[in-house]
Amino acid sequence: MSVDLNTLKTPAPTITALTQPFWDAAAQGRLKIQHCEDCGKAVFYPRPMCPHCWSKRLVWKEASGRGQLKSFSLVHKPGHPGWLPVAPYVVGLVELAEGPTMLSFILPGMRSPGVGDALLLAPTAIGGRVLPAFKPVETATEEKPK
Repeated sequence: MSVDLNTLKTPAPTITALTQPFWDAAAQGRLKIQHCEDCGKAVFYPRPMCPHCWSKRLVWKEASGRGQLKSFSLVHKPGHPGWLPVAPYVVGLVELAEGPTMLSFILPGMRSPGVGDALLLAPTAIGGRVLPAFKPVETATEEKPK
């Protein structure tokens, strides 16, 4: 990708009292998600109540940053003109190692993305803020020049 993602003129996320811990962690290059103190399950997207057991005892915990590509789309026509300089780009559903799935920007790898690819958190400056993007885990054979 030859365009500096940080120079994009994209809209900022909407930050609320509920989502503030997620965005504060993202600004520091970390990924935090909610966990239910009653059923023990991880929860994403941020919400006031556990979708598994309806408990309101949700706490924020650091996520591993590991995941797997569940589905993806190569975006040729962005929904916002600020993304035009980098089109086409990949967005994907990332199934986090903790269980929940999140939508994220997928950084380019050495090959085209594929469902099931292992991913790692790659905090990326996009449009003047650090966002939780993901990058493919390259295998040893892919990293060696042929």
